[in-house]
Amino acid sequence: MGKKLYLKYRHAIPLAIYMVIYLTWFAWLERQDDRNFNIIHVGLDDYIPFCEVFVVPYFLWFAYVSVVVVYLFFKNKQDYYRSCAFLFTGMTLFLIISTLWPNSHQLRLAQMPRDNVFTQAVAVLWSIDTPTNLWPSIHVYNSLGAHFAVMRSADLEGKRWLRIASGVLAFSIILSTMFLKQHSVFDVATGLGLGFVMYILVYRRDIVMATKAQRELKKRVSM
Repeated sequence: MGKKLYLKYRHAIPLAIYMVIYLTWFAWLERQDDRNFNIIHVGLDDYIPFCEVFVVPYFLWFAYVSVVVVYLFFKNKQDYYRSCAFLFTGMTLFLIISTLWPNSHQLRLAQMPRDNVFTQAVAVLWSIDTPTNLWPSIHVYNSLGAHFAVMRSADLEGKRWLRIASGVLAFSIILSTMFLKQHSVFDVATGLGLGFVMYILVYRRDIVMATKAQRELKKRVSM
């Protein structure tokens, strides 16, 4: 029984190992508050208002990415591996950049403009999450990764409503990083850029290969 379970679910091992490495490395980075941080800021940052209601999609990010990965883990091993390749690559690049080029921002408000349940949630977020190690935005990158995984999943091909919901949630999460003053526009733009590059490397390659295979099959049939 134990061997059967191991053989069936052994693809969880790379994920477990990577998460231990990632969380340990990230925790170490967050404790390095004595480094010379490079301040990230672009002009557009000054025009984006603070909107505390976006704390809802910001926190939903944790469930969103986790649910997608867990679903693929049990449903489709190939899609699961592709999703992990996408997520792990970007997250590792983020750790390397944060280690070699410490970065931070000064966008957070000195005082909350209002007192409500959303601003209180933002205050809690800011108290546990330092404004450091921001580039590129992992919230943005992993949101794209989760949405791409949903869109490329053959098992979800007929779930139009689910795909739309995924896109809306991913877009809301991306906006939340700026409206909560968690990230600069620069972090978001580079996170998007990296995400689309990785989409080409991870997903488009499979599409091209599948198309070539179909063409080869048609040629053989016609002969």
